[in-house]
Amino acid sequence: MRKNTVLSCWIIFAILIFVHGFEAITLRMDETVFGENFINKVFGILVIFIVLKALNWKWSDIGFAKIGFIKHAGMGLLIALCSFVISYSAEILILKSRGHDIGFGIFTTGFSLTGEAAIHTGIGFILLCVFFNIINVIMEEGTFRGLFYHITATDHSPKYALIFQAFLFGVWHIVTPLHNLIDGDINVGSFVALGIGYIILAGMMGIKWELLYRMTGSLYAGMADHFFNNCIATNLLHVTTESGVDEMMIIRVVIAQLLSFTITLLVWMKREKKEYGQWNRQEEVT
Repeated sequence: MRKNTVLSCWIIFAILIFVHGFEAITLRMDETVFGENFINKVFGILVIFIVLKALNWKWSDIGFAKIGFIKHAGMGLLIALCSFVISYSAEILILKSRGHDIGFGIFTTGFSLTGEAAIHTGIGFILLCVFFNIINVIMEEGTFRGLFYHITATDHSPKYALIFQAFLFGVWHIVTPLHNLIDGDINVGSFVALGIGYIILAGMMGIKWELLYRMTGSLYAGMADHFFNNCIATNLLHVTTESGVDEMMIIRVVIAQLLSFTITLLVWMKREKKEYGQWNRQEEVT
């Protein structure tokens, strides 16, 4: 596995996305009482466990640090909260400018490109949503930002590993528009456009969360931001109008992710510039 790291990651990824696609398109667990495709996430955590055993690595070796959870998770939640306050505000202003009456609702839905996701109310559904989203961020952050990044970085540059895991994360999300294409909700042209859009947006998110990992030394900041995006801003806290629910959800998510990505990237670049300057001064002294 360590001798051909990119191929090894592609093989693991192929297994994971097959299970992901089979559940989303065939089993459709998100259309059951559970309201979420969770089997592939549990399977993914099992795969992480098996690969770590094969490599003789610990969970802490891929970012599940033993300390710093509260500090780093708090940082991730703060980034998400600030970004989504702005994006919700922008969404509301746009809707109001179009003459809509705005309201908020707390209930569970799955993400849908067509706005036809099922709505579930009740504390039980909310608790299930929170639980499944925790499972989701453990699996996705552990797999992409943790496992794939570290495996690839053993014989490639950190920059290559960063981009590679982000690309895989983007491809991972093509299952959603594929699901809509098979159901006849979108045509081939829309599928191609949405697929490219998903690779770019999810890839950008993957870069942001990997940079947070490299800045903090743990996955927890990225996991918290990821959790807020999926659970709160997508599944639980909804903007309602007289004509529907979350008609501009994609705008909300894009604005928040672009904003938080830009902030994270600027902080990273400033940090790198500072460290490079310190290294140059040390070289001059020696």
